[in-house]
Parts: sequence; C-alpha cells; structure tokens
Amino acid sequence: MPKPTLQHAVRRSLPTPGQHTLWLRYRAPYHWPSTLGFLTARCIPGIETCIDGTYRRTLAIGGHHAVLHATPLRNQLRVHLEGVPSTALPGLIARLRRFFDLDADPVRIAAELSRDPLMARLARERPGLRVPQGWDACEQAMRTVLGQQISVAGAMTLAGRLVQRHGTALRSPVAGLSHLFPALPALANAQFEDMGMPRVRAITLGTLANALLAEPGLLRRGQALDELLRNLCRLKGIGPWSAHYLALRQAGAADALPLGDVALIKALRRLEGDHAKLAERALAWRPWRAYAAQHLWASLGSAGTARR
Repeated sequence: MPKPTLQHAVRRSLPTPGQHTLWLRYRAPYHWPSTLGFLTARCIPGIETCIDGTYRRTLAIGGHHAVLHATPLRNQLRVHLEGVPSTALPGLIARLRRFFDLDADPVRIAAELSRDPLMARLARERPGLRVPQGWDACEQAMRTVLGQQISVAGAMTLAGRLVQRHGTALRSPVAGLSHLFPALPALANAQFEDMGMPRVRAITLGTLANALLAEPGLLRRGQALDELLRNLCRLKGIGPWSAHYLALRQAGAADALPLGDVALIKALRRLEGDHAKLAERALAWRPWRAYAAQHLWASLGSAGTARR
C-alpha cells in the first residue's frame, strides 16, 4: 500500500489560518452505517462525538489544539479541520486514512472471505465493512485495557474519568468537546486509583503506558503478527485477548482474532448454533480474520456494544 500523501485527498484551505477541508478518496463500497455505529458507541466524553452522521474529535498536532469533523459523502470522506497547520496535513491524512480503514480493498476482502458461506452472507448484508482503527497507540492501548472484562459503555465511562483526571483542557472548547486525550508521558507517571476499576487493571494501564514510552514502535503497523503477540503477552496484565485486540485495532493486523471474546462466540452461536466452535470456524477466514470478527460483532447490532 503506498504511503498516503496529499495526492490521496483533495484539499481546500480556508481564509482562516489553520482551517482546511479535505475530501479523502477510498475504494467503494464502504458500509458507513457500521463504522459510524461503532464510533458512536465508543465516543470518549469530552474527546469525541458522533452525531447525525458526523464524527468529531479533538487532537493535538504540531503543538496546536485542533478539532476535526468527518462526514461520509458519496464515495469520499469530507474532513473539516480547525487549528491544523498546513505542514501537519500529510501526516494527518495518513492517520485519517488508517483510522477509517480507507485503504482497504473491500472487493478483494469480500471475495476471499465469501469462500465461507457464513461470511458470504454477512458480506452481502454489510458490503464494504471496514475495521476501524485506533487514533494512536497510546489512546488505543488505554481503551483496550479499560475494556478488559467490561461493557463498552462501562469502558467509555472509565475513559471519560481518565480524560478528566489526566487530560488537557481544550484551549477553545466547543459543544461536546472539552479536552485532549492524556499524553503518553503523563499516563506513564499517573496514578489510577479511585477510578472505579480493579487495582490489577489500574496497574496494567501504567505498565502499558511505560512500555509504549520505552518502545514507541511496540504497536507499529506491518510487523509479524506472532512476534507482536509474543511481545505484548510479555507485559504483565496483557493476555491473548488484549494482545489480539491491540493487533487488530492498532497494528492493522488483518488476521488478528481474539478467540476468547465473548461477543464473537455469542455472535457465531447465534448464526450457526451452540455447536459452533470459533477457533475451528476461524481457520476458513484467514488471512482476513479481523474483518470476519468485525462482521460477527456487527451482526449483533446494538447488542454488540455490550462487549467490544
């Protein structure tokens, strides 16, 4: 996949400094209802909103506090930026493309997954389903640990507390957006007591933050899945579920699959009966098991937000 540049987008800079509008191209089809539903359920209070088909979030970029508004249109994603210097646009475009999984080849993925009858059915129901990615390694790492053995709603409540305690107030707050997500150095030195989570999970937050600070490329894209999983599972508090979920959501590992995920097991049994075994069925979905997992989660509808 070529490295995204301004050639992957149409840009219009506005008269107000720092304001730009981008139109990001992607391969059709794209099942936007699934992506927007996924983001809506996982908005961190103060950091993100997803209302009426527009995703908005705060970000720190080049020392600036910024806000983005992303709205899917016909075969392109319109992104309005506020507070972003022009020099930061190429890197931000690359991040946006990764976050929304815009560089996926949906026709190829669907064709290969559809060799399995179940996946063929799910692909017809949600053509162009994508696997949304984390905004950055720090944020996704914290989301993953906060989501261990808890509902999505519960995890977002904890994430909101984390932001209020350790985040930075937005210099120019707007409706629904008040903070930047905590910076990695702040989290590496933070105390997480009295946040309403088990002590072991609080310790894991600090462990993972320090691991990312010591090794910024820990969750980099493009590394071998088995090696990534081994490295993550060496960290205290990170087991196979968390390792696979981080690989799937942050490292862009298309074949990652958290086999112990209760929502995936529930979805598969709903579709194929109580006899269905996720580990056995997943063999037919390689090398696109992350997309198969997203199809299974999506098949649960709003009930799927109970987990993942």
